[in-house]
Amino acid sequence: RTNSGTCDLSAGDWLVCAASRAAFDRELIRKIDAYAPDVVVLAGFMRILSPMFVAHYYGRLLNIHPSLLPKYPGLHTHRQALENGDEEHGTSVHFVTDELDGGPVILQAKVPVFADDSEDDITARVQTQEHAIYPLVIGWFAQGRLKMRDNAAWLDGRRLPPQGYASDE
Repeated sequence: RTNSGTCDLSAGDWLVCAASRAAFDRELIRKIDAYAPDVVVLAGFMRILSPMFVAHYYGRLLNIHPSLLPKYPGLHTHRQALENGDEEHGTSVHFVTDELDGGPVILQAKVPVFADDSEDDITARVQTQEHAIYPLVIGWFAQGRLKMRDNAAWLDGRRLPPQGYASDE
């Protein structure tokens, strides 16, 4: 963010600059729509998305979050797990809605938290799971198996439970 507006590197090497948040979102949508995507996958995109952006890609906007949602939305999830003495932590893939990290969960992967763990230890363990489950979920979407309907995640025609599928591997 600069005094003259907003600039951000998004979706590869694009530099999107705009005088306002709304103008930024319109320009980002224009750039993404040029590719006519079936799905928009967020990874490391650390901006809260506007309702306009979310509505434009509703039902085809995926995010991965480093916690077992709904626990620990937002930032510093590994630190929170350590501070709270959690024995397990993990990652969630979810559809994006207007609620921060509150969209329907599709798949979760759990990892243990050990007494002598640091944030870096947990980060490494969680990232290993993220690299396994995110491509799986993207594949389900690409195969037409995964949908968002009635503000819920559906896989193979079945409504997923609020925590989505869980993977302990």
